[in-house]
Amino acid sequence: LINTETLMLKEFVEGRIPEYAILSHRWGDDEVSFHEFPNGPHNSQRGGYNKIREFCAQVSPSKLPVSEDSPWKGFEYVWVDTCCIDKRSSAELSESINSMFKWYQNSGMCCVYLSDVDDDLETRYFQLENSKWFTRGWTLQELLAPREIQFFSKTWKPLGSRSELVNELSSITKIPLRYLLGGDLSEASVAQRMSWASSRVTTREEDIAYCLLGIFDVNMPLLYGEGSKAFIRLQEEIIKQIKDHSILAW
Repeated sequence: LINTETLMLKEFVEGRIPEYAILSHRWGDDEVSFHEFPNGPHNSQRGGYNKIREFCAQVSPSKLPVSEDSPWKGFEYVWVDTCCIDKRSSAELSESINSMFKWYQNSGMCCVYLSDVDDDLETRYFQLENSKWFTRGWTLQELLAPREIQFFSKTWKPLGSRSELVNELSSITKIPLRYLLGGDLSEASVAQRMSWASSRVTTREEDIAYCLLGIFDVNMPLLYGEGSKAFIRLQEEIIKQIKDHSILAW
């Protein structure tokens, strides 16, 4: 986790993890890795560092307005996928991806950063509808897993919470309101859950299967290089655990 005041990484053992905010975003070309992060969180002008600094500024307890009516709650720690996973370790990467849904689910708040949406309220729906964030495979679970979500524009202006934007989000994603508002995903058929991801894309072919592990509450080892076989393995794991013949449609 990253301390929002010091911008230093700190490791916690299972069972002693403090409350944290988590970032959902579309990766850019200049993201910061786990090994690069300690070198310049305070002064580097690299885009990946700027994003993390702004995220920390939004949720840091010392930088929030002091008001009982404020919807914001301060967080001493945050988690960011680009720099909180050591991707050079295949074991850590596999464990992280299998745990990702749970990490978003257990967060105190998820901040969704939309780098292609500005602050113009009059065109907000049009911009949301056309945001690339809604086209990515990984962001599906990041939309469904967290308890609380706040959306931000490219200048980090608040656009609204998931509950405030739920009608627009349902229209864009074709996901029923009940599941966007915290409904039990297991009550949706396998085919319905698959349909939510059908128009989404991932950079690596295998990730279109791996990004759905949490949606179906299954686990499996990662084998990058297996290509389309990853999706077949996902289907096999789903069949083992869920008695739902609608999967045959996929």
